[in-house]
Amino acid sequence: MTCDKNINITIIGGTRGLGKWIAEKLKDDGFNITITSRNKLSGEKVAKKIGVNYSNDNIESIQEANIIIFSVPIEYMIQTISEVAPYAPENSLLMDVTSVKTEPAKALKEFAPENTEILPCHPMFGPRVPSVEGQSIILTPFENRCESWFDKVYHYLKKQDAHVVISTPEEHDKTMSVVQGLTHFSYIAIASTIRKLNISVKKSREFASPVYSLMLDMISRIVSQNPYLYYSIQKSNKQTAISRKILVEECERLAKLINENKEEEFVEDMSDSAKHLDEYEEALGRSDKAISSLTHDLNVIKSSIGKEKGFEHQYSKKIHVGIIESMDADTVTIRNLREKIVTLKISNINILSDEETYEWKKKNLKQYQFDVSVVLPETSDEDILLNLFNNIDEVIDISVKDIYSGKQIPKGHKSITFNYSTFNKEDRLVVEKYLLGIGGTIR
Repeated sequence: MTCDKNINITIIGGTRGLGKWIAEKLKDDGFNITITSRNKLSGEKVAKKIGVNYSNDNIESIQEANIIIFSVPIEYMIQTISEVAPYAPENSLLMDVTSVKTEPAKALKEFAPENTEILPCHPMFGPRVPSVEGQSIILTPFENRCESWFDKVYHYLKKQDAHVVISTPEEHDKTMSVVQGLTHFSYIAIASTIRKLNISVKKSREFASPVYSLMLDMISRIVSQNPYLYYSIQKSNKQTAISRKILVEECERLAKLINENKEEEFVEDMSDSAKHLDEYEEALGRSDKAISSLTHDLNVIKSSIGKEKGFEHQYSKKIHVGIIESMDADTVTIRNLREKIVTLKISNINILSDEETYEWKKKNLKQYQFDVSVVLPETSDEDILLNLFNNIDEVIDISVKDIYSGKQIPKGHKSITFNYSTFNKEDRLVVEKYLLGIGGTIR
């Protein structure tokens, strides 16, 4: 599947969440995108904002589609497929992106015409990720129902550096009952327990080990999402009910071992679980990296106090550039380029590299142009001088405007006129001081 505007893709339910993210991504990659929704007003608004087509008629929207992607809430997926899929054009590809695969896959197989292809799919990420690079995407193809489209989709995803997993709908749902269902349920249960114990989360972070901080961040990430979606995930995958049941039974059994002082049995059970996981070294390596990342930003900011630094807000994408005034464990305070004090939550920002900060300033700040003529020995090499000037922090761009030798210039010397730009008028003094420092005479 190449990025070709001749490929028409309709996303059923593409105005919110993952559907909207997919629409934006595919549109940026050059495909002709149409999105649909039940709310015409909001649908047209979203379509205009991201630059795609809109239709409030699902059947009409797929008439010219080469690929049809179903991205509606889990509880509406089967019904939507049954209503729309029978009208899919010949040789088109039908996909769904829900987190449950068995029932949607059966629906696609049942309702999609025989002269179409189907490829149930599960992107293992949400709409907050910047790209599919490094993200897992699970494909669950049916034999003889995705002959021509499978390789195109697979190679497109691999070209995007996605991690593609091939599975069956049944294997997917059984595995996801742990990967997704059990994980979500455990975190939601821990959050509920903390609430019932009336523990101040903010206060608990003062006592926190790195492992607790990581766990709390993941719990907060889960419970702050759409609770209706997470309820649907628990209910829609039948395998998840089995996983929940076993989790509750194991919690009760392990608690009983502790209550009855059965230390050896508890130790043996925990050791057996460690052997089954069989990823001790890899898990330590990954968790060490995650833990070190908690302090990395703090260390970078601390070492930059008194210096200029750039920050990007993770969600608004707004850039803040300024001198770091102070910091604590949670926030950094800067004096921005307008001399205003701004305090940012460290957890919500990305630190820009010096190169990224510089490029942002070039694009967004006013630049001041200056000419300066300096008399130097005629053996002076202009290219070497330009290289030296380019290493002055205050100089943005510099070029040689003129070279002059004449009776006004001392014998054995020449006058070189440089044109340069800076972000601040006062930086002109820095450049002139530099010229005097290398033995030049400013005309």
